[in-house]
This record gives sequence, C-alpha cells and structure tokens, in this order.
Amino acid sequence: MNDTVKTLLAKAGPFLGLLVVIALFSLPTETRDIFLSYHNFKIIFTQTVIVAVGALGMTLIIVSGGIDLSVGSAIALTSVVGAMLIQRGWGTLSVVLAIIGTGGVIGLLNGTAIAGLRMMPFIITLGTLGVARGSAKWLAENQTVNYETSPLNSWMTTADPFSYALPAGVWVALALAVATSLLLRNTVFGRHVFALGSNEATARLCGIPTVRLKILIYALAGCFFGLAGLFQLSRLRQGDPTVAVGLELDIIASVIIGGASLSGGVGTILGSMIGALIMAVLRNGTQMMEWQTYFQEIIIGLVIIVAVFLDRLRQGKQN
Repeated sequence: MNDTVKTLLAKAGPFLGLLVVIALFSLPTETRDIFLSYHNFKIIFTQTVIVAVGALGMTLIIVSGGIDLSVGSAIALTSVVGAMLIQRGWGTLSVVLAIIGTGGVIGLLNGTAIAGLRMMPFIITLGTLGVARGSAKWLAENQTVNYETSPLNSWMTTADPFSYALPAGVWVALALAVATSLLLRNTVFGRHVFALGSNEATARLCGIPTVRLKILIYALAGCFFGLAGLFQLSRLRQGDPTVAVGLELDIIASVIIGGASLSGGVGTILGSMIGALIMAVLRNGTQMMEWQTYFQEIIIGLVIIVAVFLDRLRQGKQN
C-alpha cells in the first residue's frame, strides 16, 4: 500500500495539485469568471515562462544532486547585460547569444567551484547570489537600464492584449521543455545525470567523469537561467538589477512540487513545468482576489514547506 501511495504521489501529485489550486480560485466569488477566462489563463501562461525556463535548468541540477540559489541574481544580471548591449546598438541575435552566454559563464563558474574544488553547492551558489546581484547593480549604476525599442520586446507580449495568440516566449518554453525532456530520458548524458544524483560514488566507479559532468550540468543550467533573463528583459522592456529577488524559491519549489527529490536521482521535466504553472496560478489567483502581498508570501512559503514534505513522503524518509 505504501509503495502504491508513493507511486501516486510521484506521478499524479503535480496534476492533482494543479487541479486543487485551480479549483480553489474557481469557488463562487466576484472574480471567478475573470479567473476562468481564456485571457486570464493567457496571462498565467505568460507569467509562467520565466519560472518554467529557470525550472528546466534547476531540474538538471536537482536531479544531479545539486542546488543553485543564485538563479534570481543571474536573471537580473543577464537582463541588465542585455539592456546595455541593446543601448549600444547590438543586433538581436548578438544580444540573445550574449545574454545566454553570460548565464552560461555564471553556471560554469558555479560548476567549476563545486566540482573542481569539491565545495558544497549551497555555499557556492549562495555566494554567487550576492556576487551576481552586486555585479548587476554595479553595471547598471544601481538604476534601471532603459532603451528605446527592440524586437525582443514582442517575445513576451502580443500586440493586442485581447487576442487569442500566445506570446512567442510561451512556445519557446514549451519547445525547450520537450527538448530537455528528450535529453534527460533518451541520451547518455541524461542517464549520467540520474546516475550522478542517485549515487555519485557509484557513478564514479562506473567510469562516469563526475567532475566534468557537474561542470557541464551547471553551465547548461546557467544557459537556461540566462534565457530566463532574456524573457525578463523582454517582459519589462528594461534591465533592472533589482528584479527576480527570491525567484529562486519559486523555481526550486516548482521542481520539487513537480516530483523531483532534493536528494537527487529523481525528477521529470513535465512535473517541473506543472509545478511552475501551479506557482503562477497561485500568484495570479491571490492577486486577483486582492490578498495582501505579505499573505501571498506566506502562502508561497507554506507551499515550499509542503513540497519538501511531499519529497520526504515519496522517498519514505519520514522520521
């Protein structure tokens, strides 16, 4: 019976959680019809993109047995870098590559310190959180970086807010989710990631180059975080060094809610995407019901606690 419950929690848990959250805000209230409208769900899908893209990278890291607390700061830094390059007249493709590359460099530095120097991911990425945030404020001179216009602005918005078309960012996030899922499930690299998270010592004995693999995982995840920064830039239409504070909590919670284990070796891309959608629905619903910001933060904090508790239930490690 216990095994059956664990299996249900792992496979159906994220979907049930999403249904419960939607049902909660679908109760008879003044805002129910607005909440259930297509245009509101279009807003929710758009708001999910940044967390979802970040969750793709975080899934790779958590499945491999690691953690990254610097995501929010990396998103802020890469968005500032992008805005500054647009100011200087760089082309769209060059800006996109530079933003993603900046995220990749941050991830590379994290991975090198963690794997090469054998240091704890929590400590290293906590330090990087401060370094990246401070660098963003330094580059931006502690103010927003504005620019006149850019083709990137249309990636997270549509010309007509009442149209039925979804922004390009939503489709990019979906395509990346499919590609990342295939990478994890159908390639040697993906099998090595799961093996690393399940038991690093055993993976090393099996001939897996664990140091190089960790560095590659963090660098690839950093590219995803850079892409999230690109979408943040597109959404705000400016580089802001103060954005995405605490966003790493939403991203980590999305992955854990989606069925990944903080112990490593377990996780799916589909689950992480459902988890990101749950977080977006929670924020959208609470804002629509005009709940105070502090109450929203309390709810998100409780969701994170519940997500970790469910992780322990799935792993059968309750005390």
